[in-house]
Parts: sequence; structure tokens; C-alpha cells
Amino acid sequence: MSDDWRIDDLDLDGYLERLGVPAREPSAEALAELHEAHVRAFTFDNIDVLLRQHPGVSLDDVQEKFVGRGRGGYCFEHSTIFAAVLERLGYDVRRHLARVGDPANGTQQARTHMMVEVVLGGQRLLCDPGFGMSTLRPLPMTDGAEDEYPTGWRYRLTRADDGGWVMSRHRDGGWEVMHTTDELAVIPLDVVQGHHYTSTYPGSHFTTTLIITKHLRGRHVTVTHDSLTIRTPGEPTEHRPLRDGELDEWLTTLDVPLADEERARLLERVAEVPRT
Repeated sequence: MSDDWRIDDLDLDGYLERLGVPAREPSAEALAELHEAHVRAFTFDNIDVLLRQHPGVSLDDVQEKFVGRGRGGYCFEHSTIFAAVLERLGYDVRRHLARVGDPANGTQQARTHMMVEVVLGGQRLLCDPGFGMSTLRPLPMTDGAEDEYPTGWRYRLTRADDGGWVMSRHRDGGWEVMHTTDELAVIPLDVVQGHHYTSTYPGSHFTTTLIITKHLRGRHVTVTHDSLTIRTPGEPTEHRPLRDGELDEWLTTLDVPLADEERARLLERVAEVPRT
């Protein structure tokens, strides 16, 4: 199965250099370090989808962006390269697809989110490096497991009635479902198909609106085509309309390495998107 994912094509040294972490023997501590470094190094964004220039989700294409340019992307890209890195480092890896939203209120979508499971020392751990507000470290795949990392944000993993898993984030005094995943095997074509849907279907919000998020030190920032949200542990969330010209400033603050031509096209494209 590893050959199907072409993990031997990965530039592992280049990836680790990009993150600034060394290659270490598989362990819970090394996995947590790598997960957090990845999430902090790369933005979650749909820039290439919005600009209609997405190269695809093969490992070669993803690592050209992430390793070669320091760019980020969305879940299919994050989890594709993160899974390959883990396998090359000797971890026991399994890929998962999930449905974003809460099935209880009818917002659940197709299987268009990708995550990575690691089995380590007999324990299953779920890595989610490619969500808009990603967990910084893996969660144990046990019913009721909560994130113990002191970020100020709480995440919980619970068993679903159908045997799958529900990832939730604590928000406004309660638990909000982020996504649900199942135990079905995932093959490369599943990822290609999911990416094709989210990057081309007219009803996909990735094709019509902008989202860029990143974990900065002490805060999490979300920038869309018309809004800014800054979450800081222990403080009220700042959420307000994006000011004219402010997107250009945030592209610099969030260290989004766009070519001048890409940056100009993105600003032009976003100016065309209706504000809500």
C-alpha cells in the first residue's frame, strides 16, 4: 500500500529542514513535535483553488508547494504529505476521510476532509494537521479523549453510533462537531476524487470564497475574503469585517509565499467576491 502513495518520492530532508525539526525515532513525543511544527509552519488555505491553478494532490505536486515554496493548502495536501513523512520515519500510518459538519443538524457534507491515523505502541492516535483550526497535537482514538495540550482550546474525540469517530471543538460553553470519520480504507483515487469535488464543484465554498488560517504564537488567525477572526486563549474572540487593503497586510503577516503575479491575481480575485 505504501507504494501506491509513492512515499519514496518524498524529499524528507527538505521537509524536515522546512519545519526546523530533526529526524527522530518514532515516539509519542516526536510525533507531537512534528505535528505541531507542521501546523505552525504551513497555512491552511484554498488560494490555488480560488485562483483556478491547483496542480493536484499527488505527492510530487504537494511537496513542490510545501517543501519547495513553503506554501500551504487544504486538508488533502496537508494530510498527503504528513502521512508520507510519517511513513518514511517508520510510523504505522493509516489515512482517513471525514465528513465536515454535524449530521444532527443536517450540515454534514461528503467525505471531503482527510486525516491521518498513527498506531504507536498499540495506541491509535488521530492527527488532523489540515483543518481550518487544526489540533496542534494528535488525539488518542479512545471514546471521550480530550486534547491535553495547554493551548487554551479544547478538542474531543468520541465514538459515533455507527462505530466511526466524531471530532469536536469546545466553543461558547459547549461542544461543536467539526467532522465525523469512518473506518473505511482510503486509496489514492479517493483523495483525487475528493479534491476534484471540492476544487471544482460550483457549490463548494472553496471555489467561491477565500480562507487562510494559521496558528501563530499565542493566537489563531482566520482571514477570509471579507472578515478577520483572531482567537487568543483566555480572551474574547475578535471577529470583524476585513478592512479595504488589509488582506495584503495579512498575506505578509501570515508569511504566505506568493509570487508577485499570484499575489496580484489573488487580490483582484477577492475584490470580485461579494461580501456578506
